[in-house]
Amino acid sequence: MQLKYYKMNGGVQEPHLATEGAACFDIHAHLKKGDSVTVYEMDNTKSTIKTEGYKEKERKEDVRIRIRPGDRVLVPTGLILDIPEGHSVRLHTRSSISLKKGLIMPNGEGIIDSDYYHQTFVMLYNASADEVLIENGERIAQGELVKTLSYSIEETKDVPEQKTDRVGGFGSTGISRIKPVGTRTLSPG
Repeated sequence: MQLKYYKMNGGVQEPHLATEGAACFDIHAHLKKGDSVTVYEMDNTKSTIKTEGYKEKERKEDVRIRIRPGDRVLVPTGLILDIPEGHSVRLHTRSSISLKKGLIMPNGEGIIDSDYYHQTFVMLYNASADEVLIENGERIAQGELVKTLSYSIEETKDVPEQKTDRVGGFGSTGISRIKPVGTRTLSPG
């Protein structure tokens, strides 16, 4: 199986498997100086922010965006994925970006269908109390090629019946089903 991709310009970082045993490939931010990035603020107001150029010490000038606490941002990748029919790409938050920066995917995981043929964006939410920087070329997500099962959705007139020993409804799987038999007293030493 092969997942193909198209780079929208020469500066786009290629997606790659970081190690031989990697299940997912890394996806990078693609930010160009002066571009606008879509933001949904905490009150759901849609706006844009401009990327900014910066230079640190002896490094060449680079580009970044600032994500305020509570904002959701569509970070461009510069990639158009050519997903094989019968598959989808699932985007997952990188654990390091969640732990170190407090950025998560607000929808849990992004799903890209095989018939989507536009630029891939990664939706990130700043769950931290601080403004967070995303730099051009930074690894912002992981992608996974997943086989799509073929199924139909059909209404039934019969109420589904219990199929296992599960009891209770929503949130009930964390409830212990072991009933205490009796009590015993522990004595010291």
